[in-house]
Amino acid sequence: MMGNVSAKPDAGPLIELEKVSVRFGSVLALREVSLGIARGEALALVGANGSGKTTLLRALHGAVAHHSGRRTVRATDAHGRLPVQGMVYQRPFMLRLSACNNLRLAAWLARLPRHLWQGRIDAALNRVGLSGLGDRPARALSGGQQQRLALARAWMLQPDILFLDEPTASLDPTAKKEVEAVLAGFSSDGMAMVMSTHNLGQAKRLSNRIVYLEDGLIKVDQPTAEFFGGAARGGVDTVDLFLKGELAWELE
Repeated sequence: MMGNVSAKPDAGPLIELEKVSVRFGSVLALREVSLGIARGEALALVGANGSGKTTLLRALHGAVAHHSGRRTVRATDAHGRLPVQGMVYQRPFMLRLSACNNLRLAAWLARLPRHLWQGRIDAALNRVGLSGLGDRPARALSGGQQQRLALARAWMLQPDILFLDEPTASLDPTAKKEVEAVLAGFSSDGMAMVMSTHNLGQAKRLSNRIVYLEDGLIKVDQPTAEFFGGAARGGVDTVDLFLKGELAWELE
């Protein structure tokens, strides 16, 4: 396996995969995938179940080992600062602590200077609409509130890029709208986002670029408007089947 590579700041992507393959035992989950994520971009990974969306998301984040290819992380300034990354899962883990203390622990793990903690925590809770709930046990919050707390936990560290794995898959329609509103705000602030999702309506609302995967391969990589507007897709017939609902997906 080739290791991660840090590069000097330039106009290139914040994070880039070059011919990366990921194998789990005998299963080749990603097949020589090349993909870059630019600053401020909002990218949605879509495809049928088992297409490789989550594996690609984790490979970009650096959370899964690749047995071939290269992952490059570029510095964001002349001082060599690497981009700060955040990750939010479909079902975020919450400790048996208050909402505030879950955030305090995250600040400690990230080695955030202690004098910044309370200001960041208050701002984060306010940003996701949870002001006033800081003393409530995190596990007593509703599913949607827990997901927004997970987003607050990520936002508090001021990431340059946020990875999201099916962030609203287990939520009711109202909670989905609340989470989407938070994510839209993050994107408007210039935070890069990469999201795996089965919800094509959500992908259309929140992304400006769509990557369609099939059997561990990137089959289509297009601006969102072109993907949903019927632009040429290089002869990939399964995309039309996917959009028609003949492959596993969700439209809301």
